[in-house]
Amino acid sequence: MPIHDQSYRRYAGVRTPPGRSWTVIASAGIKAMLAKRKFLGLLIVAWLPFVVRAVQLYLAANFPQMSVISPSPGTFRQFLDQQGVFTFFITIFTGAGLISNDLRANALQIYLSKPVGRLEYVAGKFTVLAFFLLLVTWLPATLLLFVQVVFAGSVAFVAANLYLLPAILIATCVETTVVALVMLALSSLSKSARFVGVMYAGVFFFTAALHGVVQAATRESGFCWMSLRASLQNVGDLIFRVPPRSDTPAWGAALALAATVAASAWILERRVRGVEVVT
Repeated sequence: MPIHDQSYRRYAGVRTPPGRSWTVIASAGIKAMLAKRKFLGLLIVAWLPFVVRAVQLYLAANFPQMSVISPSPGTFRQFLDQQGVFTFFITIFTGAGLISNDLRANALQIYLSKPVGRLEYVAGKFTVLAFFLLLVTWLPATLLLFVQVVFAGSVAFVAANLYLLPAILIATCVETTVVALVMLALSSLSKSARFVGVMYAGVFFFTAALHGVVQAATRESGFCWMSLRASLQNVGDLIFRVPPRSDTPAWGAALALAATVAASAWILERRVRGVEVVT
């Protein structure tokens, strides 16, 4: 029997640069969600408002008698507001188990025992949720602008409202960042994905109810900072340059969102930790 040479040989494989581990976590999470038929159905339903708005743009561009539904900057702001119900369900469906499932399976310690830092781990999980949220907010809203140009046969509307492209990007990124970090923070607090979903719904609706009660009692609309959704709407109105729906200063709503992001980051910093083994 021949004896093969087992002397030292250089590694001939591909070396992954440091700091790229989060992409593996993100791609695996995205593929896992796309393999679920119910979730794919939710994504398809979330794009139906885009079809309705596209038909509206077609009618406004080709039938003069339908000029009453001609697009305006408020049209795109309203579209993103309508997508709010889908972002709520996608956030729960996608984000509730992102960290809680790893806690239940004790997989978090396996992740962090490899050359994967906490920041990379959180970035990978964040990317999974952010990908699907932007898929039903930023992408369709941006496509609507291009659809308007195609149907109108002119760039006059876009030229007159050049700020819409960055406004759509900034508004959706702000909402995605806040919502995703809140969900990840809640997901790190429990090993039950269902309980995490209930907690997120509780935070979402409790802050909205508290805002409604205070507004009804004081008959003032300057307390939107008490509601997560109302704060996002107020900042979104500012970005799109449309009349705000409350009297709360924009800086107040922005400060409330910044505090929410800071609190979520603090929870993640405390909860996403490896176990130090002392020998």
